[in-house]
Amino acid sequence: MRLKGKHSKVEAPVAVPRSDEDDERLGSILVAAGQVRPYQLDAVREQDGPLGQKLIASGMITDEALARTLAEHHRVALADFRALEPEPDALALLTRDQAVTLDALPIALDGSSVVVAVLDPAPERVEAIAAVLDRPVRALVATRRDLERGLATSYRATHEVGGQVQAFEARDVLRREAEGLTDVSVNEEAPVVRVVQSVITQALRDRASDIHVEPTGDRVRVRYRIDGALTEVLDLPGSIGPAIVSRVKILGGMNIVERRRPQDGQITMDVDGREVDIRVSTTAVVGGEKVVMRVLDKSRPLFKLEQLGMPADTAERYSQLIHSPYGMVICAGPTGGGKTTTLYASLGELNSPDKNLMTIEDPVEYTFDSINQIQINEAAGITFAGGLKSILRQDPDVILVGEIRDVDTARIAVQSALTGHFVLSSLHATEAVSALYRLLDMGIEAFLIASSVTAVVAQRLVRRSCTSCLEPFEPSPDELAFVQQFGGREPIDGWHHGTGCHFCAHTGYLERIGVYEMLVVTDEVRELIVDRAPHDQMRKLARSQGMRTLQEQAVRLVTDGTTTAAEVMRSIYVAGV
Repeated sequence: MRLKGKHSKVEAPVAVPRSDEDDERLGSILVAAGQVRPYQLDAVREQDGPLGQKLIASGMITDEALARTLAEHHRVALADFRALEPEPDALALLTRDQAVTLDALPIALDGSSVVVAVLDPAPERVEAIAAVLDRPVRALVATRRDLERGLATSYRATHEVGGQVQAFEARDVLRREAEGLTDVSVNEEAPVVRVVQSVITQALRDRASDIHVEPTGDRVRVRYRIDGALTEVLDLPGSIGPAIVSRVKILGGMNIVERRRPQDGQITMDVDGREVDIRVSTTAVVGGEKVVMRVLDKSRPLFKLEQLGMPADTAERYSQLIHSPYGMVICAGPTGGGKTTTLYASLGELNSPDKNLMTIEDPVEYTFDSINQIQINEAAGITFAGGLKSILRQDPDVILVGEIRDVDTARIAVQSALTGHFVLSSLHATEAVSALYRLLDMGIEAFLIASSVTAVVAQRLVRRSCTSCLEPFEPSPDELAFVQQFGGREPIDGWHHGTGCHFCAHTGYLERIGVYEMLVVTDEVRELIVDRAPHDQMRKLARSQGMRTLQEQAVRLVTDGTTTAAEVMRSIYVAGV
């Protein structure tokens, strides 16, 4: 989607391709500055992409060191986005497509010139940007991470929504009797089509996991769930609500006539050059239909185990457990708690040519070329229980069960673990010990659970403090008491929290990290399972054997300065500990 500013000089992106000469020049600068050695340049020369990105990806130089070296060489300043907020008049000079193509973000107007954040301040690159702007340019060097965040937060796909809503309302009276809502599917330039596209596009740029479209009286509220917290992004007139719902239903292959019963659908589309899968759910509420869209960005890189946030000792023990030839490891937590991410990271570690890895999921969120993945399709008779039975006839070594939802699936998964297979699965439970009791409540015999389950990992996600806007602060007495209760202390650098900036949408938090509680099923734990011991007794035994609770692990992150006590108290249930 292209945004046109009133000052734009060029309507189409002007390509300024990087050449071999650009890479040679950059390589010479970095070698002269002592940042890399010639043999390191040779090591990445055959890889695809610009030299700077290849060096960063290979770990030979950091994004910050690259930007600092270029700034010093060309004698220009670094762009500090903690203090910078791009001005609308400056942004209007380039469309988003042009800014992405040029690797440039207009920051401010300075008389007749424009202050622009760039990756490469070489004179020829700056001249190319000036030619597009038709104005003199004063360059600031930005890191690639900062520039990409700046582009995502500055060029809002939803800024055209107001005009599209006005166009929709102007046509609504004429269209209502004659055509109903037929234009939501026929005309790709129809206002409601562009509104829906804008909402989805901006959700992806904002890293939203879910989009909520909610009728509220005579208005329609659009909210994004970003880093686990809902944020309102649009407030639309109620008249456009049914048209938005119908458009989403058409995209998801759903019945637009049925408005009373809940429906589910799936959308696959390309947004900003990225393949995106969207799970759609509609349900009737007072005032109309509510739509929730779960956004799955297939281009997002998979995490490795060491990137999830587990402490080093927990990660090492977990890695040993998942390399067992048989048994069952359960990942427990609420919806949206990061269970799937942990399971995929585990699969990534187990994936090797000498193993047959098979999964059954609903839906298959990420695809692996070397893993056999089965998609649940209840309409076609493919259920978790039925699919799991078929997997057992496929000579598997490792089985991933996307979710244990019922007793049949649980029983087959347990039996698979007892018959020489290694099983990974997720289960909805509040913490590690509760997961074992959920299996008991489902009706699985205690001796089968004790014999098959080797470990339970409970997890939550907490938001990281935004490092771009950290400032000292004084925590409240409740926050201090909470940290002290679970063995925490003041961080070495003192108490800091994010005050809100351009990058974190003024929330003070950016991205999330996992908090883990790992219960290893020892012989003593097995005895308590078979005896159906009380929950509290099981938890006390686990803690005496070294299990650190979710709260204790989260407070460790507070002590490290990764997050705040307020965020931990918000996201992790404390009562009854």
